[in-house]
Amino acid sequence: MAAVLAATSLAMGSAAIASSHREAPFVAGLPKVDGTDFYMFRSYEPGREGFVTILANYQPLQDAYGGPNYFTMDPDALYEIHVDNSGDSAEDLTFQFRFTNAYGQANIPSLNVTGGKVPVTGGPAGGVQVPLANIGPGMGAATGALNVTESYTVKLVRGNRRTGSVAAVTAASGGASSFTKPVDNIGSKSIPDYAGYAAGFVQNINVPGCAATGARMFVGQRREGFVVNLGQVFDQVNLNPLGARNSAGNTIGNKNVTTLALELPIACLTNGADPVIGAWTTASKRQARLLNPNPAGPVANGGGRGPSRDGGAWTQVSRLGSPLVNEVVIGITDKDKFNTSEPKNDVANFGAYVLYPTLPVLVNVLFNVPPPATPRNDLLAAFVTGVTATVNGAPFKYTAPTNLTVPGEMLRLNTAIAPAAIGNQNDLGFLGCDLAGFPNGRRPVDDVVDIALTVAEGALTGTNGLQTCNVSGATPMVVNPGAVVNDGARPNPAAYLTAFPYLNTPVPGSP
Repeated sequence: MAAVLAATSLAMGSAAIASSHREAPFVAGLPKVDGTDFYMFRSYEPGREGFVTILANYQPLQDAYGGPNYFTMDPDALYEIHVDNSGDSAEDLTFQFRFTNAYGQANIPSLNVTGGKVPVTGGPAGGVQVPLANIGPGMGAATGALNVTESYTVKLVRGNRRTGSVAAVTAASGGASSFTKPVDNIGSKSIPDYAGYAAGFVQNINVPGCAATGARMFVGQRREGFVVNLGQVFDQVNLNPLGARNSAGNTIGNKNVTTLALELPIACLTNGADPVIGAWTTASKRQARLLNPNPAGPVANGGGRGPSRDGGAWTQVSRLGSPLVNEVVIGITDKDKFNTSEPKNDVANFGAYVLYPTLPVLVNVLFNVPPPATPRNDLLAAFVTGVTATVNGAPFKYTAPTNLTVPGEMLRLNTAIAPAAIGNQNDLGFLGCDLAGFPNGRRPVDDVVDIALTVAEGALTGTNGLQTCNVSGATPMVVNPGAVVNDGARPNPAAYLTAFPYLNTPVPGSP
């Protein structure tokens, strides 16, 4: 069982440990389409246990004060969440998100403000456009007049993402197919009760082709949920790796991200009797872009075109399933290739990185720990197939599909395993014998860095006295409790919501 952890989330030393923030050379220059983290788990909000929550985060390391433009999504991009429920490492379901941004939208009749233009003494008739995203203070959960607005649509594609059957996701009440994204958390004067404001954008939706009801959706800014002590880790692991797991701070704890969140009935995701699903998120851009030397505005409008004109086929530029894979498993010369690839081609494209991993060599340099013998056929199997464990002498497909035909890297979830209640969750997931946690999906509280470090340092073989879980008997048992290799930054369960969309209210731009 421990093998899957090493295969899907190795991390250590000079390698970048930031889940998937700026993980590849090309996408580092395209933050709006840079996927940062991907979560999938059985919902643990009371009464919602029959649902799966999927969270895809984009736009890494957002500073809350990043105005006046803040962090709108890219209207020229296609954001997707893919689900494989047939074991062939190809998408069976794809949720496609497209965004539309509008500027000059503020209207305050009492002040003669129209289209974001305010009257200025001696100025032109009709007023002068303001440089800000909003005008005037808000009250409670209500904003002032918003000068920049975002809307989005979601479509569900069954089959191939480009050629399959397409239908719109619609509002459960009224059937609308266009939804509004809340503005980012500008600050307490602009939006005094941001939590209440954002809660109004949790949408009850209909999933086309699925009879089950109760699905929900949210798209908007959230507080960064990933926890890591970047500075000391980057400095050649300048810390006590067997010290207290909360001995250091979370470097990115004051950052925000933008979340695409779906909460879907299990029946809408699984295929027949197999409870295991796999999922990943991608972002694509058009293949060609022409820059406009004389734009009529930030987007095309009645006066002309915007700053660029994009065209051609959709071209994938970002990919994320399990955490830390592209960061610390894939070599730097293939990171962009990984971001443009599909899981069904992983064995041919990237199998050598698992068979002959470089991480153990780095660990040996830093800590004089001899690397395991290669080739690592066990890691290759765990990395691309999901895990089949032996429980009470019988095989149990923990995260392995019943009928795997094509292996590939993705985040897998066994939907038949009940979620752990808030008070019973262990942030070490499997290593803490919490079988509802990583690598069985991933919850916000799962400390994937500490899990990865512990496995990299010996939990895989069970010979170095590190914590793991023995599932061979009737009851899973923690072995070597407390011997956890860590970065000193530990998730705080109180830092997350206990209900959908689970990631907390974003940090405000001003107190």
